[in-house]
Amino acid sequence: MSEARAVARALDALRHGWAIRVTGESGALDLLAAETGFAQPGLYAARLLISAARAATLKLANQREAAVPEAPVMIHGAEPFSLHAARELADPALDLAHPLRGPFRAEPIAAHDAAVAAMELARLAGILPAFLVASGAQVAVDVTVADLAAFKDPLNLTIQARARLPVDACEHAQIVAFRARDDLREHVALVIGEQSGDRPPLVRLHSECLTGDILGSLKCDCGPQLDAALRAMAAEARDSGGWGVLLYLRQEGRGIGLINKLRAYELQDQGFDTVDANERLGLPSEARDFPVAARMLDLLGIEKVRLMTNNPAKVAALQAVGVDVIERVAHQLPANPHNERYLATKRDRTGHILK
Repeated sequence: MSEARAVARALDALRHGWAIRVTGESGALDLLAAETGFAQPGLYAARLLISAARAATLKLANQREAAVPEAPVMIHGAEPFSLHAARELADPALDLAHPLRGPFRAEPIAAHDAAVAAMELARLAGILPAFLVASGAQVAVDVTVADLAAFKDPLNLTIQARARLPVDACEHAQIVAFRARDDLREHVALVIGEQSGDRPPLVRLHSECLTGDILGSLKCDCGPQLDAALRAMAAEARDSGGWGVLLYLRQEGRGIGLINKLRAYELQDQGFDTVDANERLGLPSEARDFPVAARMLDLLGIEKVRLMTNNPAKVAALQAVGVDVIERVAHQLPANPHNERYLATKRDRTGHILK
């Protein structure tokens, strides 16, 4: 079985609630996802593995290894964890209902690289990053840290299909679909106007947002940004003979998945901002895969771009993976009463250039 195929099977196992074994250079961990797992005969779980961010929410950050401040934390209590208890600790929606938890103690994690890989597997599976360390569990899939690296290699991505696609913004457009064999996500590029190798295109990286792009959510600015980007590219093609490329990346919720994004919305309704909501979930506020975008551009034969973004970190991330960003083109739209705080958080906490 290929390395990437092993990860695909592990993600499927996590979503179905089966135990997996994650192996790194320093050891292995048998893990059962707290969110999706189901009880098994002979299962014994004295310990629970949680992310660094979730540990901070549970006031266990001081028990992390000092040398590795972002390391996952393995905790144990007076009794073994049941699945019910593990889910209560993993789900921030229950924090207000259960404000007093523990006491818990942390213990060193010998298989540190396996623990870090487990957190990444949880994010890719779209589940909460918490695992019962399950002695006696029936393991469905074995996966290694090296398997995960192979799965995430952007060179796995290839062009699968091209077609003419007239769109409302511009009738002269082409859609290009990309896929990696073992990844269910299918990214697309929409090329507006006539592709020219001599002229850097106007490029927008747009991460999938079901609520904003399709349902017209007012909680974010994703839908209006998508529409405005396509109009700007169409104007570029019509008025100056240029062209544009929209990369539509299947990375819902900045990489944490639709369900976890909606969980973050629930926390925002309780008063937390975007960054704090993600931390309470135990997830990063930025988990998008920019090497995938770079690979898509490379497959399209694009070396230089004029990038439509208000996020300097996105410019830096693309440049770090070899994309020559020759210009940052501002792409700001008016706020509405429902997303004013969201945009202010982007400005004040994640460095977006918004006025």
